[in-house]
Amino acid sequence: MAKMNWAQLLNTDTYDNKQEQAERPSYVIAADRITFSAPFRRLANKTQVHPLYDNDHLRHRLIHSEEVASVGRSIGMQVGVWLAEEKFIAPEDAHKVAGVVQAACLAHDVGNPPFGHSGEEAIGKWCSDKLRGDSPVLMGIAEDRWQEFEKFEGNAQGFRILTRLEMYRNQGGMRMPNAVLGAFMKYPMGAETSKRFKDKLAQPYVGAKKFGFFETERAYFTQAAQAMGLPEAQGPDGQSWWRRHPLVYLVEAADDICYNIVDLEDGYSAGDLSFKEVQGLLSAFANSPSSNQGGYSKFEEISYLRARAIGAAITACVDAFKANHAAILDGSFSDSLIGVSSRAKDFAKIEKLAREQLFKAPRKTRLEVKGRNVIRKVLDGLCPVYEELAQRNWQQDELPDYERQLINAVKLDLRDVVDAYTALHSLTDFVSGMTDRYAVQISDMLSG
Repeated sequence: MAKMNWAQLLNTDTYDNKQEQAERPSYVIAADRITFSAPFRRLANKTQVHPLYDNDHLRHRLIHSEEVASVGRSIGMQVGVWLAEEKFIAPEDAHKVAGVVQAACLAHDVGNPPFGHSGEEAIGKWCSDKLRGDSPVLMGIAEDRWQEFEKFEGNAQGFRILTRLEMYRNQGGMRMPNAVLGAFMKYPMGAETSKRFKDKLAQPYVGAKKFGFFETERAYFTQAAQAMGLPEAQGPDGQSWWRRHPLVYLVEAADDICYNIVDLEDGYSAGDLSFKEVQGLLSAFANSPSSNQGGYSKFEEISYLRARAIGAAITACVDAFKANHAAILDGSFSDSLIGVSSRAKDFAKIEKLAREQLFKAPRKTRLEVKGRNVIRKVLDGLCPVYEELAQRNWQQDELPDYERQLINAVKLDLRDVVDAYTALHSLTDFVSGMTDRYAVQISDMLSG
């Protein structure tokens, strides 16, 4: 397999091939566009760990994304300096690594539906029931496209937002630099390719765990992947897939650091984890027994240890990247930086506590059940619009009065609906874009 080249990997050309401005690089423009976009703002009312929570100190998806971007920038700065020192990149490109990683981190959750991963599962289960049932709106969707909906994936929805739906609709979307799209793309393959890899191999390549783009956006990623020189291969379904961009591992590490360590702090704030449990894990991770400051409250103590632990995790992940750089660059590395880092055992302990106590907290479980039912009611309530469209050969001006009212009431976007496949994408675009509270509001309206 050919080794990837950093000069190509840091390609910051955009879909519209605009000439880069020296005073405002394209990755800075990318970060600004993401920050000011509606999908990014909506993350302020989307679940991180605690759905529909009233405690203002707990994190939601927007705060999480900003924290991941901060950690990602720090990791990128250290890696960029190292790459320049080792002469893998020019000294003036060291800052580019941090900027690209920061932008990709800001966008990493932009496609997540309401109620987090339980929302993804709810959308997927509803779509599976309909695809395997007798819904007239879904008849005619090719079976090799079913996986896109049955295993609905927030990462692929995020790529769809970045490259198609937001800003320049159907013309490159937010027109991200190639390197930002590369750093964003954790799973550089389509849904059917990923499914067949998992069916065929017990331990597929790390980039095959899920899928990263819908077939509607394949051409956008193909263009970016070729510009960056990502190694291309043929999947079990005959479709192209690519090896991960090396900076994906930095984005993923920043996300892993934040949701593992920060979830402990939120778990304590929410009352789901005890001070002793959280202090013990964080102090061991940070190699710091306490804040060494008299008069600190318990919350301040936890915050101090959280900050120290994040610093230790950043160092460990940067070291892991350096140690595995050759394998990452030739595309053979198939793990996470945290998984091969010196702090892997510490992370495993945090994940075990979160899995056994935090994610099974009674209030969280009850609200996840509520969220699944809310999403199902919304999908059930809106599906008749598309069924009526299908019966009228997708002619919107022929819809009955009620369906017209419903479209206006929720501002349903039907501009690209021309067949069953685009209809289901339109429906999942709308539902995945909802905030938790808006989903509840629309569910109440639709159910009377």
